[in-house]
Amino acid sequence: MDPWRPPGTLRIATWNVNSLRARMPRVEEFIGYAAPDVLCMQETKVTDAAFPALAFQGLGYDHAHHGGAGRWNGVAILSRVGLDQITAGFDEDPEAESRFIAATCAGVRVASVYVPNGREVGTEHYEAKLAWLAQLRSHLDASAQPTGDVIVCGDFNVAPEDRDVYDPSKFVGATHVSAAEREALQNILDWGLVDVFRQCQPQDKLFTWWDYRAGDFHNHRGMRIDLALASASLAERARMAFIDRNARKGKLPSDHAPVIVDFDLAP
Repeated sequence: MDPWRPPGTLRIATWNVNSLRARMPRVEEFIGYAAPDVLCMQETKVTDAAFPALAFQGLGYDHAHHGGAGRWNGVAILSRVGLDQITAGFDEDPEAESRFIAATCAGVRVASVYVPNGREVGTEHYEAKLAWLAQLRSHLDASAQPTGDVIVCGDFNVAPEDRDVYDPSKFVGATHVSAAEREALQNILDWGLVDVFRQCQPQDKLFTWWDYRAGDFHNHRGMRIDLALASASLAERARMAFIDRNARKGKLPSDHAPVIVDFDLAP
């Protein structure tokens, strides 16, 4: 029995891997000890043709990947509990910079998202980020029901609250914490989603991303921008949620850590 894993649960994880080419050994290591049933990945940075499908099949996972040109972005879903009804991109913009993919896994509608960074408040990149978040909300309105089992996982590039950054005074006027970004995220939550990590872990200063520079990880200077947003029917079955800081340590880590949530299986 997996010592990490309560019996009778469905484990869903999300991780911005920041390049599968660079991080594949770390991903295989994570799968080996965490054993997620479903793993959402962002910033795979590979084309669909270059995605390491055979390696993941050897580990027992089916896959869905949306990689586009492969140099930037890329989102994926791995599942060992079924993978059906795969959709990539939004209906209004099928490419959408390879930032959205969804599939049904064990009866749960799972989406893996990589929200644009936004770069700097007031720029065209920032406005594109807000537009993308609005498009995500519209896509949920058109493609899913909040009464069903739905989870939207990924790198949202938004820290929901001040307690999700190490020092709010360091982010005044910056992206990831602006009122407009947080309102756009709240609009997605208002569709009928719950931040299940916060539901399970109310403590302040729990982070999923740390800059590679200046020893930020070791000095606990981070942000919580990787989220798992679940519909009420799923959130009420959340048993445990945690950030795997171990995956951020050691050789060649991503700058993000995985977020893991265990749900009771539906009766």
